[in-house]
Amino acid sequence: MIRVEDLDRERCRAGSAEQQLGDLAAIGLEWDQPVVAQSSRTALYQDALAQLRADGLLYECWCTRAEIRAASSAPHGAPAPYPGSCRELSAAELAERRQSGRRAALRVRADGARSRFYDRLHGEQEGAVDDFVVARQDGSFAYHLAVVVDDAEQTIDEVVRGDDLLDSTAAQCWLGEQLGLPRPSYVHLPLLRDDQGLRMSKRDSSVTLAGQQQLGRSALQVRGDLLATVGLAERGEEITTAELLSRFDAIVVELTS
Repeated sequence: MIRVEDLDRERCRAGSAEQQLGDLAAIGLEWDQPVVAQSSRTALYQDALAQLRADGLLYECWCTRAEIRAASSAPHGAPAPYPGSCRELSAAELAERRQSGRRAALRVRADGARSRFYDRLHGEQEGAVDDFVVARQDGSFAYHLAVVVDDAEQTIDEVVRGDDLLDSTAAQCWLGEQLGLPRPSYVHLPLLRDDQGLRMSKRDSSVTLAGQQQLGRSALQVRGDLLATVGLAERGEEITTAELLSRFDAIVVELTS
């Protein structure tokens, strides 16, 4: 199955999902239908918020990112922990903020919790759980909430993703526990980097499939580059899907024999 994570209104561009699905098809990937968009699943996230609210685990927050950064001693560029400015507001302070016209985000009340999990590549991990946002000031649902709810509802039992999300996993595990959801297993893999060691990003048009095709490289050659990172092909090799499956099956037999 494919899940389109389209809740971030500032970052999602019209037509981007269709372009990404087209790129996946061009390199030979297939998936079960229908494609699921998070924007169509808001009732599930509302139910999760209602459960957290009933358990006393939510509070309103009017702080801006600049205010949080100013109140934090985090190094420049590092995520700023929430300083707790709105955690214990009095009834009068709440009323004043609600009447100000500014919209509030919703944060979880983690109370300094720590969460442990096992990563199949990085081993045992433990992290502090910040009072993170689960619903933004614009009314959209935050990634932490949506991905935890979606993984459970879609019976995802193994999460394989980039290690830029390793530090987020403790918070997601904690949230899943509060919601009574099963925990998947995790493995966080190194990010693809260019020859200078810089993280490859879709903001650099040359690393997109369209950008590579403009450089004269076919979709199958790009697929060969990706497969080379896991030892299934040589860089740029235009391997057929049948041969790829044969090589994969051979590796599975070798590992299990």
